[in-house]
Amino acid sequence: MDSVTALLADIHGNAWALEAVLADAARRGVTEFIDLGDVLYGPLAPRRTYDLLQGIPLTAQVRGNQDRLIVSGPSAPTVDWVRQDLGPEPVAWLASLPPLATRGDRLLCHGTPASDTAYLLEDVSTGRPVVRPDAAIQALLGDFDSRWILCGHSHVPRLVLLASGQTVLNPGSVGLPAYDDDAPVPHFMETFSPHACYATVERDVVSFHRVPYDWTAAAGSALDLGRPDWARGIATGRME
Repeated sequence: MDSVTALLADIHGNAWALEAVLADAARRGVTEFIDLGDVLYGPLAPRRTYDLLQGIPLTAQVRGNQDRLIVSGPSAPTVDWVRQDLGPEPVAWLASLPPLATRGDRLLCHGTPASDTAYLLEDVSTGRPVVRPDAAIQALLGDFDSRWILCGHSHVPRLVLLASGQTVLNPGSVGLPAYDDDAPVPHFMETFSPHACYATVERDVVSFHRVPYDWTAAAGSALDLGRPDWARGIATGRME
């Protein structure tokens, strides 16, 4: 039987979304999982998310920028709460994850190969994401010539075929379908739906999936912990 790989990214401690995605993946015959970072940071259920991940065949993964924040970032209300909820074992696990990984002809990164805070596919200089020109994406890839480039960070599902023959795949966010940020400039990232997003790859066939789950419960957790911005993004997939 052909193997089916599920690509997960930007779970952000949303155990409600992850449980639904894992159930959907089981129905689709997924045999392995690859994670593209930003797993546990969020005012949601980070420890429960960690425990769920320990029970699946997770064959490759990389650390995201907010995973790195949990490990070594400065004190702040949300990150301090996440560290307390997790305890030392999951934090040590995050610290052990690499920023880049390869699996066969696939290169895994969170943002770009050089930076976990930069977007590989999107230019956000206008405040909204616009897919970069082919040459600009290839410049960000540098000398990496893997046939498949798997990335996350933007939370927006995309599949882009480059003139080089390389395919860049972002499965979207399992746990946070919309957010705003002020770096490198103020901008919104939105998917306009609260569904959990992930992708599967079977041979060279890519499928994107949007899975319903109890996003009201997840949004309520964010509200309880003083993050109405997260609650809005989770419940609506929009930031305005």
